[in-house]
Amino acid sequence: MGYKKVGLLLGDEEDWPRALEGLARRMGKHYHYQNNSIDVDVERVRIHPFSLQHGTSYSLVIDRLAYWHFTPREWLKKAALMNDLYLLNNPFTFQSMEKHSAYCAMMRLGMNVPETWFLPPKIGPDNKKYGTTASKYHDLFDLPEIAKNIGYPVFMKPFDGGGWRGVTKVDNEAELLAAYDASETELMHVQKGLDNFDVFVRSLGIGPDVRSFKYDPDQPQHLRYVLEDNFIDDETQWEAQVTTKVINAFFRWDFNSCEAIYKDGRLWPMDFANACPDIAITSLHYYFPWAISSLWAWSVFCMVTKRPMHVTMDIRPFIDIADSDRSYKEKLTEYGKLADQHLDTERYWDFRHTALKHLDEVMWEFVRSPEFDNIIVTTVQELFPVHEHEQFINHYRGLLGKWVQDNNR
Repeated sequence: MGYKKVGLLLGDEEDWPRALEGLARRMGKHYHYQNNSIDVDVERVRIHPFSLQHGTSYSLVIDRLAYWHFTPREWLKKAALMNDLYLLNNPFTFQSMEKHSAYCAMMRLGMNVPETWFLPPKIGPDNKKYGTTASKYHDLFDLPEIAKNIGYPVFMKPFDGGGWRGVTKVDNEAELLAAYDASETELMHVQKGLDNFDVFVRSLGIGPDVRSFKYDPDQPQHLRYVLEDNFIDDETQWEAQVTTKVINAFFRWDFNSCEAIYKDGRLWPMDFANACPDIAITSLHYYFPWAISSLWAWSVFCMVTKRPMHVTMDIRPFIDIADSDRSYKEKLTEYGKLADQHLDTERYWDFRHTALKHLDEVMWEFVRSPEFDNIIVTTVQELFPVHEHEQFINHYRGLLGKWVQDNNR
């Protein structure tokens, strides 16, 4: 019998951690699959100085903090290298790849990423050598001409992105120059905007489990995930979900979202390096129980099966497929096979259907409980102004109540 501990590395979030902790209690500590048995606890990770030689009591950490908080990021990297800690997600590739390299990598695989240009910062670093270097080697460039050749509208956005930070839709030259001036020291991308699209698709991948949702980024947060089935055809849904798995497997990520535009019969992935994908109850609402149960299932699977942490990338098999004479659909199919191999997809679903056969029932009962309702109430009270509390408590109760009705077996 082994013992494993899941660590939650958190910032200011309370909704999904409380839901995950509640689900874990209801599932019980003991898990058995094939010849492996473990007991599992969940604990929130504390932050403090650490010795590089010390071990850790955690077996797996769900990281929601290190994409911006550097102290725990360095602890995660140490623990992955020194202590074989399994991490959701890989801190090495999320730190180094950012949006920029993710665009480059998926373009290299032939995905339909919109045309994207990289810009130097409007204001250079505070370094006396920068001025000399710039005067000797930096070429002057015509930003309006670049945007004109791309074609308006374009989006100006930081090369490393995150949470829609610094993203500006630009429809003309005046807006373009204003957005670039406002970027100051940021390294920026200019990316072709796809307006008048058919649908915005947001896919969330947790291990091999990927769901695609209709998404409306122009709405306030509580309305962005649209309750609508069959909003894209089966082939496009397959493409969106395989694309998400391929991106995650390529970079050795477990927990990531992929945003794509479907327009004129083509799927355009345009934002798919999300170190900390949104799983808040206030945004996911109806889909929140799926996300929490899948996150727990993947975490337990990794521990029970002793899944090793993959901190290095193996891109050559993907590149070999990219350089072949296959059609794009054939390439995506082959990429998908590599992704399923990396994510151990077949064994994961066997694990879900055997070792976790009661998970869906337990989640359903949990959502009906006073404890879960308290998560809704306290989250709304923390995030919304007082005069909106009743409105949004009823809003989320209604959506989660619909989930309970739809999933009643």
